[in-house]
Amino acid sequence: MDQLISASQDTIAAIATAVSPGQGGIAVIRVSGPAALETAQVLVRCPGNPSWDTHRIFYGHVVDASGEGRLDEVLVLLMRAPRSFTGEDVVEIHCHGGVIAVQQVLERVLAQSGVRRALPGEFSQRAVLNGRLDLTRAEAVSAMVSARSRRAAELAMSGMDGGIQVRINGLRERLLDQLTELEARVDFEEDLPLLDGEAVLRELAAVREELLALIADGERVQVLSQGLRLALVGRPNVGKSSLLNRLSRRERAIVTDLPGTTRDLLESEIVLEGVPVTLLDTAGIRSTKDAVELLGIARSEEAMASADLVLLIVDGHVGWTDADAELLERIPEHVPHLIVANKADLPAVVCPVPVDVHLSALDGRGEDQLVQAVLHRCGASEAAGVLLALNQRQRDLAATAACALARSHEAAAETLPWDFWTIDLREAIRALGEITGEELTDAVLDRVFSRFCIGK
Repeated sequence: MDQLISASQDTIAAIATAVSPGQGGIAVIRVSGPAALETAQVLVRCPGNPSWDTHRIFYGHVVDASGEGRLDEVLVLLMRAPRSFTGEDVVEIHCHGGVIAVQQVLERVLAQSGVRRALPGEFSQRAVLNGRLDLTRAEAVSAMVSARSRRAAELAMSGMDGGIQVRINGLRERLLDQLTELEARVDFEEDLPLLDGEAVLRELAAVREELLALIADGERVQVLSQGLRLALVGRPNVGKSSLLNRLSRRERAIVTDLPGTTRDLLESEIVLEGVPVTLLDTAGIRSTKDAVELLGIARSEEAMASADLVLLIVDGHVGWTDADAELLERIPEHVPHLIVANKADLPAVVCPVPVDVHLSALDGRGEDQLVQAVLHRCGASEAAGVLLALNQRQRDLAATAACALARSHEAAAETLPWDFWTIDLREAIRALGEITGEELTDAVLDRVFSRFCIGK
C-alpha cells in the first residue's frame, strides 16, 4: 500500500470524455494532484486576473509554450481538496471536442513539471484511497460508463448510491458480532454465560443464504452488462435478413428474392426490453461450390458456436425440409436454440417439429412473442425484479464467504472447539471486506482499476 499511496502524490492528467473526429462539441481534460492548480494557471490566460477560488468556472484561452499563441478557447473548473472526486486538487479543462484541439491541450498539460499521464482507473483509485468512494461505488461508476441499456444504468446507479456497500457491510457486521462472541468464549469461557452454538449456526446460515441470493441475482442480470449474441441461421431466402432489419428498425442487410444474398456475417446492435443484443445475420447454409459463399457459411458455423442463442429460421410457407433438419443437427449441443417459422403472412404448412414462434418479418406479427421467447430462453426475463447486482469480482468474493460459512457448520458438526469455528468465520469476514474495500491490498486495487478506462 505504501507504493500506491506514494504514487498518488503525483499530478495526473487524462482526457475524461470520449474523443473521435468530428464528434462532440466539447471535451474534458481532468487534472488531479498537488500541481493541478499551478498547471491551470500557467496554461490558461483568463481576463481580469481571477482569484481562482474553489468550485468556480473560469473563462480563458490555453496558450502555447511561447505564451503568445492561443491553442483553444476553454472553460476551467477548479475543485480544491478535499471537495473533489479524487479528494485532491482537481482542475477540469473544458475545450472544444474532436481530436486536434483536445490533444494539443493535453500535450501542454503533460509538458508541465510534475504532471504525468493517468493510468487506467487512476482517478477512481485515488478517490478510494482518499476515502471519497468505497470500492463498490467506484466499480459502479465504471459500470455506469459502460452501461449498454437503461436497465444496466439503473443497476449501476443503485451501486453508486451505496446499495451494495450497505448490504455487504450489514452482513459483515452480523458476522463480526458472532466472531466477537466466539472469541470471547475462547479466552474467557469460564467467566461468561454458555454460548448457544445452535443460535450462532442459525445466524451464519441466514447470512450465507443472503449471500447466495445476491450471487444468484448478480448472475441473472449479468446479461444486462455483457449482452446477448443472437445468431440467425437458416436456409437461403427464409427471411433472416428481413428479420434482422425488422428488429434493428433499419435496413442493415440487403433483402432480395435471390437465394444466397448474404455472403458474409452481418452484425446489428439492438436493445430488447433493456437487454443489449448483438444480432448476427449469417449466410444461408447450403451445399455450394461458390468460394465466397463457402467462406460465409464457415463464418455462420463459427457464429453458431459462439452465440448465446440460435434462432433457426424456417420458411413456414414452404414447410420443414431435409435442409432444415440438417441445420438443426449442426447447432452445437451446448447452445440453446429456438425454431422460428417465418412468413406467417402466407398460408402455412404443418411442421413435423415443434415450432417455438410463428412470425412474419414482413408485417411484424409474432414479433412480441419472439422477443419474449428469446429473453425467457436466455434467462434475461428473470432479471426484472433485481434491485442490486454484484459484478463478477464481487460474486466471486461472496461465494468465497459463503463457502467459508458452510465450513463453519462442518466444524460444528464435528463438535470442534470454538476457535476452530473462528477460522472460517474470519475468512468470510475478510472476503466481504474485500468487496467493499475494508480489506484493501495492492492486488485488489490492481484487479479492480486495471479494467477502468483512462480518464475515469
